[in-house]
Amino acid sequence: MKIVLVTPEIPGNTGTIGRTCVALDLELILIRPYGFSIDEKAVRRAGLDYWQHVRLSEYDSWQAFLEARAPAREQLFFFEDDGAGSVYDPDYPPDAYLVFGRETKGLQPEILHGMEDRIFHLPMRSPHIRSLNLANAATAVIYQALRGQFTG
Repeated sequence: MKIVLVTPEIPGNTGTIGRTCVALDLELILIRPYGFSIDEKAVRRAGLDYWQHVRLSEYDSWQAFLEARAPAREQLFFFEDDGAGSVYDPDYPPDAYLVFGRETKGLQPEILHGMEDRIFHLPMRSPHIRSLNLANAATAVIYQALRGQFTG
C-alpha cells in the first residue's frame, strides 16, 4: 500500500504521515509543488528521527506520477470531505494508492474528474467540524485500509 500526498502545504503534516508510513512499512509518495522545502526542520521534527527511514518517492506533477506508476483505476482511492462513499466502504487491495490533497483546498478537480466513484470521506458526527487535520485523517484512513492485515 502507498500513501500519496498531492501538493502538501504543511511540513508538520507531511512529517507525521511519513512517520506513520515508517511504522507501517508503507511508501510515501509526494507530488510537487510543495508549500515547503522537504529539507525543512519542521518535516524532520514531525517525523522525529524516523524521517531517514521513510521510503520516499517524489514526482513533479500528478501526470508524471501517473506516467511513471501507471496505477490501475481500482488501485486509486481518493479522500475528500465530500466524497460520496465512506472510508469504511471499500475493500482496499494491498497495492492500493491512498491519495490525499492539499490541506487548504483538497485535490484538484482535474485529478478527481471521472473518479467520482473512487472518492471517499471520513465520517464525522459533529456538525461543528468540517474536516480533520490532514495527518490525523490520513492516519485514520491508513489504519482502516490495513484492517485485517494485522496479526498482532
